Amino acid sequence: MKTAVVSDIHGNLDALQAVLKDIQSQEVERIYCLGDVVGYGPNPRECVDIVRTFDLCILGNHDQAALFDPEGFSHGAEQAIFWTRKQLESGEDQDSTLGRWHFLCGLPRTHSEDQRLFVHGSARNPLCEYVFPEDIYNPKKLEKIFALIPNACFQGHTHVPGVFYESAQFMSPTDFENSTYRFNGDKVMINVGSVGQPRDGDSRSCYVIVDEKTVEFRRVEYSIDTVAKKIRAIDELDDSQGERLYEGH
Repeated sequence: MKTAVVSDIHGNLDALQAVLKDIQSQEVERIYCLGDVVGYGPNPRECVDIVRTFDLCILGNHDQAALFDPEGFSHGAEQAIFWTRKQLESGEDQDSTLGRWHFLCGLPRTHSEDQRLFVHGSARNPLCEYVFPEDIYNPKKLEKIFALIPNACFQGHTHVPGVFYESAQFMSPTDFENSTYRFNGDKVMINVGSVGQPRDGDSRSCYVIVDEKTVEFRRVEYSIDTVAKKIRAIDELDDSQGERLYEGH
């Protein structure tokens, strides 16, 4: 079964629509989201409405912050989440507004199937722990996380796609032939990248398509100009949230 796994949409409707168009061309049977549907971007309501139709969504830290209060957020991220909450509290009708809140409130922190774990952050701290490529130089951290992984763990949160090996190695999508990792029995962590705010130096959206044997990393272009213009038009959103999209940082 081919499954598209997306993450970190962050209210970027234009990027999400471009990714869904690409997914539709790939004979995908299921769509999973690893959280952070909202935050930073200008279209939180529309993104939540789309993700509600997916087969699975995991709770992200920005999703939780919209429900409760942001902890450890930068000023810009905190400002954006308070604005996002106002957008989710308002809407064209009460049923839609309540439906979005019920959806976010009901999101699980983890999902497991066929020796594969799906989280937002990490197997150790599904909501908030970052696992960066430079963590290969912190083998004790990786050892503790890998001890909790059955065979493969799919995650987001850092917005940096790639594959972590139990041997404390990290490989970017471009390190693999056709940007495709092939399962070989190794225990791995797979970061699927970000739809709405890539941070690996590539401004294109990133997601993966997974089947029994492979994980294909896919990059999708979208109109960054359109999103940046929307952000600039909203006083509560820092213009830098749009400008960073051009650089992929």
